[in-house]
Amino acid sequence: MAKPRRVRRPAELFVSYAHEDHAFGARLTKALRRHGVETWFAPVRLLAANQWHDEIGKALRRCDWMIVLLSPAAVRSFWVKQELLYAVGNPRYRNRITPLVWKRCNAARLSWTLPAFQAVSFVRRPFDDAMQELLAAWAAPTRAHRRR
Repeated sequence: MAKPRRVRRPAELFVSYAHEDHAFGARLTKALRRHGVETWFAPVRLLAANQWHDEIGKALRRCDWMIVLLSPAAVRSFWVKQELLYAVGNPRYRNRITPLVWKRCNAARLSWTLPAFQAVSFVRRPFDDAMQELLAAWAAPTRAHRRR
């Protein structure tokens, strides 16, 4: 019997989302950080004086995992598509892209590759239950061990 492969937890997680999904992204990011998962979330990390395009590129090159928040707005978003295309084409992100469905949508309209990825659904289930499923994918601690 093959031993299950342990997935390495993210050193830094890139959160890709549509502007309309900011509130959910902020909630998710806060919860991830409480569980010790370092995240790059544009509203928190981009300062007004920074060139946002360059900062997003730097973060994509630095991060080792990506979460794509899926919703109808994300499926229509040019920038979510660009971020996802970068990650799909970069070997560093192989098997390290996790779609999070928080509003029902046709993810295949964003990328034909998304239906093949293991997704975590936040649709019609308690937030904490979906978070536990996400954290279990990385074998991250399930209790908050540090507060930010």
